[in-house]
Amino acid sequence: MNILDLLVGKPIKTSDERAEQIGPAQGVPIFGLDALSSAAYGPEAALSLLIPLGLLGVRYIVPISAAIITLLVIVYFSYRQTIAAYPSGGGSYTVARFNIGARAGLLAAAALLADYILTAAVGISAGVGALVSAVPSLLPHTVSLCVGILVIITILNLRGVREAGTVFAIPTYLFVGTLLITIVAGILRVLLSGGHPQPVVPLPPPPPMTEAVSYWLLLKVFASGCTALTGVEAVSNGVKAFREPTVKNAQRTLTIIIFLLAVLLAGISYLVKSYGIVATDPGKPGYQSILSILTAAVFGKGFFYYLSMGAILIVLSLSANTAFADFPRLCRAIARNNYLPHTFAYRGRRLVYTYGIVVLALLSGSVLILFRGVTDRLIPLYAVGAFLAFTLSQAGMVMHWWKKRGPHWLKSAFVNGLGALVTGITTAVVLLAKFVEGAWITLLFIPSVITLFVRVRQHYHRVKVLTTCKIPVDVAGLNQAPIAVVPIDRWNSITRQGVEFAARLSPEVVALHVEPDEHSILLRDEWQHYVEKSFRAAGKEPPQLQIVPSPYRFIVIPILQFVLELSKKNPGRNIVVVIPELVEDKWYEYFLHNQRGRLLEWMILVRGNEHIFTVSAPWHIREQK
Repeated sequence: MNILDLLVGKPIKTSDERAEQIGPAQGVPIFGLDALSSAAYGPEAALSLLIPLGLLGVRYIVPISAAIITLLVIVYFSYRQTIAAYPSGGGSYTVARFNIGARAGLLAAAALLADYILTAAVGISAGVGALVSAVPSLLPHTVSLCVGILVIITILNLRGVREAGTVFAIPTYLFVGTLLITIVAGILRVLLSGGHPQPVVPLPPPPPMTEAVSYWLLLKVFASGCTALTGVEAVSNGVKAFREPTVKNAQRTLTIIIFLLAVLLAGISYLVKSYGIVATDPGKPGYQSILSILTAAVFGKGFFYYLSMGAILIVLSLSANTAFADFPRLCRAIARNNYLPHTFAYRGRRLVYTYGIVVLALLSGSVLILFRGVTDRLIPLYAVGAFLAFTLSQAGMVMHWWKKRGPHWLKSAFVNGLGALVTGITTAVVLLAKFVEGAWITLLFIPSVITLFVRVRQHYHRVKVLTTCKIPVDVAGLNQAPIAVVPIDRWNSITRQGVEFAARLSPEVVALHVEPDEHSILLRDEWQHYVEKSFRAAGKEPPQLQIVPSPYRFIVIPILQFVLELSKKNPGRNIVVVIPELVEDKWYEYFLHNQRGRLLEWMILVRGNEHIFTVSAPWHIREQK
């Protein structure tokens, strides 16, 4: 077994694709991790902004959470309809493109790509934040921990959808289970204490009130709390990943995710208010996450506390998997419309879109390093892209129902129209509230990506126009053999095979050697003995040996110049450059030999013309053993 098989598993046949499809049990951890894990950092993001209000700020968390849950329910019903209407995958890009237009589709695509990059970064940073909260001594290693977790998630996703779902299932359900137990136990303590529960572990002292309550502050808190809704669209993007009945399984998965998220958000906000829990400043000594404080207040810092913190850490870190599940699928859809490189549309050895997974890992890794892995620094960039995509998707669905006008279309259009209105207002609120704090970066990123889409599309269109051919094959030109050029260094088995292959291609062969070289004098004698003598004995004209001077010891450039000059002297004549190459037995032996042949081939492709061709003459070491 080689290293690649060990890391990402053995290749899967295309015919085995059905076995890789999933049901709701695996769909929840694959497509719901981002949404579910936002129960950990969504309320905290909101409470962090209430710190200046001191203990007074805690009373506002319940009404703000209620508004967020109401928005969540509206979005849920909207996306249930989207799944049914687009069973092949009705992500925001697809819906907006088909119903509103190409520009709206590109805007939705760029917004979603920004959202997925930040989803991966925020999930991992929040997971590491939970770990640092439990083990403060790890704070200086935040970035290293983030990058390490990112590498693990990338490898797991490269192993395939079904295997990733199996791996993520245990921590996902452990996270939900421990958090539900904490919420139920906490509510019982509140009820038994008459509404004034005593925390098992003393709470951090509330900071003094340094700011008055204002509508602007509450809007900012709502905007931060709305990060809990990111990831809701994931199921609609990945409908085709589910087994039959596809639509029903996708809708069931979405229902489970939304129900659990609503219960978690409601329970956390109620207990935070009942216990009087205030947030601590992230990134500073003494920082504790809201869930860490809440769990310790309900159960103390015993076995269950560390089990819960472990589950939170793992799930928050793995919540990036939602982005890894959807980002490659979105890139595939965009690439199939020629707005991204076609490599994004190709499935790798494990039936996943490898290129998209790797690109997402690189981009989210860059964001984590740039922002030092601190969740609070990433949150302001977050949610703008998600809600913009929500709005475009729901507006597109309204147009879909308007065009279709089937039974009960008005009811369906109303649900999606309400979703578009509410998410559109939320987008504006989030943008205004978070603009100065970093949302402007997302606003710059989105048009930049759209520009990239347009440029890629223009390139593919230009290539298609230029390569379209309606001219028949020139049979008369096939009678003229090309000129074969063979660059050689010294006489050996690699050179011999290259010369023999060139002679089979053409009766006119030029062997090209660059001097000064320590082998030049010996090569002349060997050429006469091993080449010219053999050809003349067979009654054939021997290949020419051309010596090209190179006073500055360059090798590739003189060969390139000779080939270009030869092409000028023979206009319309094809020239084939035969490149003798050593093929190493082991992959690491590749670095022990110069790779001038590959460089020469690349430079000929860049500087050459339509009459200059390259062909490799490989000499394999393993066949000589």
